[in-house]
Amino acid sequence: MKATFFAAAAAMAGAASAANHRHAHQMFAKRGHAASTGFPFPVPTGEVCRPGCTTIYKTITGEATLVPVPVTTVTSTSTNYSTVTITRSPTVVPSPVQTTTVVVVPTPEVQRCPTPGTYTFPATTLTVTDTTTVCGAASTSVPAGTHTIGGVTTVVTTQTTVTCPVATVVTSGGVTTSTIVQTEYVCPTAGTYTIGAHTTACATETVIVYPTATTIVPGTYTKPEVVVTATKTDYVTICPYTSSGLLTSTPTPSAVNTPVPAPASSTATAVPAAPSSSAPSAPSAPGNSKTEVGGDNDHYAITYGPYDGATGQCKSADQVKKDIAQIKAAKFQAVRIYGTDCDTLVNVVPACVEQGLQVIAGIFVKPGQQCSINTPEVKKQVDDLIAMNNWDAVRLLVISNESIMNGVCSASELAQLIKDVKTQCSGYQGPVTIAETLNIWQQKEVAATMCPLVDVVGANIHAIFNPNVDAAGAGDFVKGQMDILKDICGKNVINLETGWKNEGPCNGKACPGPSDQQKAISSIREKCGSTSVFFSFDNESWKPTPDQRWGLGAIFGFSSQ
Repeated sequence: MKATFFAAAAAMAGAASAANHRHAHQMFAKRGHAASTGFPFPVPTGEVCRPGCTTIYKTITGEATLVPVPVTTVTSTSTNYSTVTITRSPTVVPSPVQTTTVVVVPTPEVQRCPTPGTYTFPATTLTVTDTTTVCGAASTSVPAGTHTIGGVTTVVTTQTTVTCPVATVVTSGGVTTSTIVQTEYVCPTAGTYTIGAHTTACATETVIVYPTATTIVPGTYTKPEVVVTATKTDYVTICPYTSSGLLTSTPTPSAVNTPVPAPASSTATAVPAAPSSSAPSAPSAPGNSKTEVGGDNDHYAITYGPYDGATGQCKSADQVKKDIAQIKAAKFQAVRIYGTDCDTLVNVVPACVEQGLQVIAGIFVKPGQQCSINTPEVKKQVDDLIAMNNWDAVRLLVISNESIMNGVCSASELAQLIKDVKTQCSGYQGPVTIAETLNIWQQKEVAATMCPLVDVVGANIHAIFNPNVDAAGAGDFVKGQMDILKDICGKNVINLETGWKNEGPCNGKACPGPSDQQKAISSIREKCGSTSVFFSFDNESWKPTPDQRWGLGAIFGFSSQ
C-alpha cells in the first residue's frame, strides 16, 4: 500500500554522508550491456490512530523559537503521517481561543488489521471548500544524540520579518493537544532559518515523530475501496486520498517575509542564503524555450555534485563557489545537479545564479525505493525545491535518472511521479523531462507513456560503452543516437550525460586515457556540444572503481583535479 502524506516545508538538506549521495553514478551499474519509535511528546502506549479517532486541536500564541539551520546536519529519512479527524485552526487568532468548527480533511487513513485475514476498507469522497491549515505529523529516523527537528524553514536575503504558522504540542492531564501558533520573528541577517523547531535527545537510533503545519486546499478528494490481505497480527496499512478538481496546489504553509529597515538583536546565526523568488536568476541561453534546451557554444553544460572528490563528503559553501566559478571560467552555460542532498540548493544554486549559470535540477529515486512522491527521500527533495523558492534559476527539471533502466520505476510509476511532482511544484513553469538511455526510450510502453509528459526528450548517451566506437568517433555516435531519439517523440533532445573516461581498461575499441578523452570530448563538442551535458566536473575517486575517472579537469582547466 502506497501512502500519500501531507508534509511541512522541509529544511534544506544538511551535510550528508557519502552513503546518502551515491546516486550520481548509479547510472553506470548496467552500462556494460548497451526500530523502536521515539516520540517528542507523550503518546498512550498501544494506541493506533484509525478512522474514528479524534485529535483535539486548539490555537495558542507564544514566542517562537528560532533555530538556525546548522552548517552540518544529519540527513535522515522522513515519513509523514496525519490524523483522520481534526479541528480546523485559522491561520491567525487571538490567544487563548479554541475553535469549535470541526472540519474533516482528506488525510491518509491509518487502518489496523488485528489478526491475519482479508479486510475491505470502503471508498470515501470528501469535498474541501476552504483552505485549511491544520496540525499534521511527520517522523524522521535519527541516530543517537540531540536533534533539532520540525518547524518552518525559510530563506531570507536581507534583514526580514518572518510571519508563519508553526505547529507545536502541549500536554495537560495526560492529553496531548496539537496546536497551530501564528508567530513572527525578525531574521537579523541573510540566511536560512527554521522557526518553531523542536529539540529532542535519544540514547539510540530511533524514529522521532513531531508536529507539522499542513495546508489542505479546496478540492474533491477520493479514497478508493481498498482490500488488504494481512499476513500477521496487528498489520497496519495506510489508505491515501487522491485529489481532483483542485483550485490550487498548496502542499505546505509558507512563511511571509517582510524586509525590515533596522537590525534586530539576536543571538541566532544563519547559513548563507539561497535566493528567493525575487532574487536574480540565471539567464536563459539564446533560443531556449520550453521545448528547446541548449546553449550557443560547443559545451553547453556539465554535471556537478558537491562532494569531495576523494572522500565523498559534502563540500563547504566556499569550495562550491570556487568550483562553480571555474565552471563559469571554462565558459559552460549550465550546471546539472542530480538531487538536493549536501546543501545543493543552499550552496550550488546560489553560486550558479551569482555566476549567471543555468541550473538543470534533478529529483533522484534511489534503487530499492518506491518510485512515488510518497517515498520519504523523494518527497524531501520536492519539499527542498519548493522551500528554495527560486524556480527562475531552474532551466530544466529532470525527474529521475535512469530509474526505468535500473528497475527502480516502471513506466507507469514514473509517469505518475512526473504528474505528482508537477502538481506539487506548481510554481515551476519550465520544461520537464526524464533521463534514460536510448534503448529504454525505444520501448513502446515507455515512449507511449513518457512522450506526452515531457517537454524535451532527455537521455544519457555515453559512446564509451559501445565497444565498436573509438574516441574519435564519439561525436558521430552521440549525434546519431540523438537523431534517433528525436524521431521517437517528435520533440527536441537534450543529452543529459556524455563523456569519456581518462583512465581504465579498454572496452573493445573504446579505450580510456587522457589523449582519448581529449579526442572524444572534442568530437562530441563539434557534433552536438550545444545540446549536451558533459560528465563530469571531478574524477570522484570515492565511488566504486568502474565509476571513477570521468573528470574533465585536464580538458577544461579545473584545478580541483
